[in-house]
Amino acid sequence: MSEPLYRLVYYSRNAIVGDEATLATAISSILTKSQVNNERVGVTGALMFNAGCFAQVLEGSRSAVEGVFERVQQDERHGDVSLLAFDPTPARAFENWSMGFVGARVEDAARYGTVGPQSGFDPARMTGDGLFEALHQLALEEEHTAY
Repeated sequence: MSEPLYRLVYYSRNAIVGDEATLATAISSILTKSQVNNERVGVTGALMFNAGCFAQVLEGSRSAVEGVFERVQQDERHGDVSLLAFDPTPARAFENWSMGFVGARVEDAARYGTVGPQSGFDPARMTGDGLFEALHQLALEEEHTAY
């Protein structure tokens, strides 16, 4: 019998100091390491960086998701880490993404950079379900434009 699936949704404030190149390098490092570590423990999800915040959805077994979230909380690049939801879920929404990054392509930077001003995106004012839906929709669009 397999373990029940859990979905965790959080946001954090960017604590990375430096210019755009420093920020891009740090985010690339986060993404690369997350993909390797998450695949190893069976965690899937998506990450978005926007307007100085990280927003992330993690899916997997309770213990695996808790372990990943614990590492995020201890990571000095994340400030004010805020848990929005941690609940059982019937299925993975990011089944093919060990850790997808919404807006990873250079041509998407302007498009995703305006998500906040156009939609009132403020993760501090969103529910876990609301943030999950926003990331899921952006991930579906990202997958669609990749083909």
